[in-house]
Amino acid sequence: MSMMKGRDYIETQDLSIEEIQHLLDTSAELKEKFHRGEPTPLLPNQTAFLLFFDKSTRTRNAFEAGMTQLGGHAHFLDVALSQISHGETAADTGRILAAMGHGICVRHDLILGQGNQYLREMAEASDVPIINMQCDVDHPTQTLADLLTLRELHGDNLSGLKVAVSWAYSPAYAKPLSVPQGLITLLTRFGMKVTLAHPPGYDLLEHTVDHAKDNTVKSGGSFEIVDSMDAAFEDADVVYPKSWGVRHLMEAKIAAKDETELHAIENECLTSNAKYKDWICDGRRMKLARDHAVYMHCLPADRGSEVTDEVIDGEQSIVFQQAENRLHTAKAIMACTMRERPFS
Repeated sequence: MSMMKGRDYIETQDLSIEEIQHLLDTSAELKEKFHRGEPTPLLPNQTAFLLFFDKSTRTRNAFEAGMTQLGGHAHFLDVALSQISHGETAADTGRILAAMGHGICVRHDLILGQGNQYLREMAEASDVPIINMQCDVDHPTQTLADLLTLRELHGDNLSGLKVAVSWAYSPAYAKPLSVPQGLITLLTRFGMKVTLAHPPGYDLLEHTVDHAKDNTVKSGGSFEIVDSMDAAFEDADVVYPKSWGVRHLMEAKIAAKDETELHAIENECLTSNAKYKDWICDGRRMKLARDHAVYMHCLPADRGSEVTDEVIDGEQSIVFQQAENRLHTAKAIMACTMRERPFS
């Protein structure tokens, strides 16, 4: 476990395959011990600061419960109630928190062009690991849990597995691009055949698409982009449909002057979403996939919009297995990057 001590965890693309495998193996071992009721006090008396610019259910609880199970303390920080809301910089915040604890975990995902930069500025100024709990570019704690879930279902060799990562309609707020971007950049590193589907205007960041393409050259997998949800689902082993925002509108949020302008941009995005209400994961589309195909989602899913109850509550759904794995991968990330003595 010491191979990653002191490392930041900002994008999975930053890590080697060996380091990702190490995190997966550690997650699996921690999960087994959790189910056997064995304590895993790997971070006694250590503190992780959890800094949130956005709301959270699974991520916050995975890190808080996970740190408790590791024997340390997770300290929740709401940005709105901190001096960050008054202009304190990422570097200054990072220096101060690093002096008081052992790791800083950050969720900063709503404004394209800001979150990842904030994390990297904090990492440059801090001498403790910076862990990305979701930014505008990647959601690396979610996708690691997704990869662990696929490994539990299909074994360590995932080469050739066909995965459909598709946009889906949502009447909710303009959601970040980070989950689909994180999926295409991580899964393509393990030889999977990844198909990305979305309507016009819902493009992902170019450099994440480029990473996905480059990864397949090394892994032997494949990556393609289509404009049809049906086409993506055909013969898929895994379907992962979820909503994200219109690319140019998400970029427009960077220049928004106030909350009123931000809300106007998000409303425009929702108006665009409404043109594609037929992009829903339902029983008909699941039949396009292979008989053994599984439905995945990072949650919360917009029932009746992104997915029907028939699918998310059906036998092919593994969303709650995914959700539990958020706990064990969060523990593995903290244990591998923060702790100081060997794991046994």
